[in-house]
Amino acid sequence: MSDAGRFDQVLESLADPYRRQLLLALIEHNPQDDDDPDPLNIHPEGDDALSKLNIYMGHLPKLDKMGIIEWDEDEDEIIKGPDWEEFEPLLRLIAEHKDELPKEWFEETDTD
Repeated sequence: MSDAGRFDQVLESLADPYRRQLLLALIEHNPQDDDDPDPLNIHPEGDDALSKLNIYMGHLPKLDKMGIIEWDEDEDEIIKGPDWEEFEPLLRLIAEHKDELPKEWFEETDTD
């Protein structure tokens, strides 16, 4: 994949608040696992089934396909993927300056 295409993937991986929070959490806690459909407990309590479906059918497979994470569906485990190192510098930069960025960037609004 070209460098421009890969950069597009980096931006796409960060385009959703859930994915941003998941990737930022992986900086400090690798692996992430839980029996809950929301492995990081990012969603507020009582979130609907559609949001959980979007995590399992959308966000996690997308990040796995990009190589940023490896997701073991059977074990509900998420670990850093083979291409994590390409994404990590930008993720660390975001994490280090999170307080300076708009808080809305990290709030869950929709998990399309």
